[in-house]
Amino acid sequence: MAVSGFEGFEKRLELHFSGDDPIIRMGGLRQLDFESIEEILNAVQCTVVSAVGNQYFDSYVLSESSLFVYSTKIIIKTCGTTQLLKSILPLIQYTSELGFIMSECRYTRGNFIFPKAQPYPHTNFNDEIFYLQEQLPIHLCYRKASVMPSKFISHSWHVFTACNEEPNNDLFTIEVCMTELDRVLARKFIKHPNMASNEMTEVTGISEINPNALICDFVFDPCGYSMNGIDGDRYSTIHVTPEDGFSYASYECVGSIYDDPNDIINILKKVVQVFRPGTMSISTTSTSNEVWTRIAKAVEPLGMKCRSCTMDDFPSTGSVVFQTFTSYRK
Repeated sequence: MAVSGFEGFEKRLELHFSGDDPIIRMGGLRQLDFESIEEILNAVQCTVVSAVGNQYFDSYVLSESSLFVYSTKIIIKTCGTTQLLKSILPLIQYTSELGFIMSECRYTRGNFIFPKAQPYPHTNFNDEIFYLQEQLPIHLCYRKASVMPSKFISHSWHVFTACNEEPNNDLFTIEVCMTELDRVLARKFIKHPNMASNEMTEVTGISEINPNALICDFVFDPCGYSMNGIDGDRYSTIHVTPEDGFSYASYECVGSIYDDPNDIINILKKVVQVFRPGTMSISTTSTSNEVWTRIAKAVEPLGMKCRSCTMDDFPSTGSVVFQTFTSYRK
């Protein structure tokens, strides 16, 4: 393990808002101007490097991960030493000016590879919980925090949720964290002279994970890669830190519990084939138990053995299931 390096493990914040129908019909939170978005990201200490949108939402690739803005929902995911939770206050300010009130908050992250490098409030999970409790509106009264363990010190799942009502959602979220990437495959994410981002997307096989998605990608110098995928009202996102000793990749997508069950199985198979990780964790957030049971069926035929499975219920999201896998090559 490297003594120091770039922190690949992301922090993820999902915020839901409620507002009057006329405001939502006019675009809702998508009315936030770019100057306001920049102010929010300045607090986090990252910037926009690429952007694309469609009729459903706006997608931003950041210098450290991703931002998605829907009419009533915002998702920010940042890596490195960013201070993600410092986005909450400016977000509350700018969204209230548009006539919105926060109705739900969900914060998740894995275990940092370099925890001592993290600035406050990300110094430890207790500090993050305290900061969230202080910043969030008091009407989000149903709150819960939990650390979901595994058999590996390097992989556990931190979850904090807050809401003002029980969930009524048919969407699920899959968050995949992969370490010890296959070295040959990881080298494909090292930038060559004059290499375009779409070329890396093709060469690595990422373009085949969801061929229907419009991909907004970015290649970092000298190495590293980020992409956001847009497929109707669904997003996906990938971030890669390929350096030996602390290699890391993440994949995240959203789906509906009414989707064809084979869809998520096929996607996860392709993700594993792109990276061939030594260790992998998959977190599934859903109001249905149907989704997480498909995970092992997707990845075990590819040489990944399930080592642990932990489940917990949260007032604003339904169930979170955290599974870890290791490669048989380890």
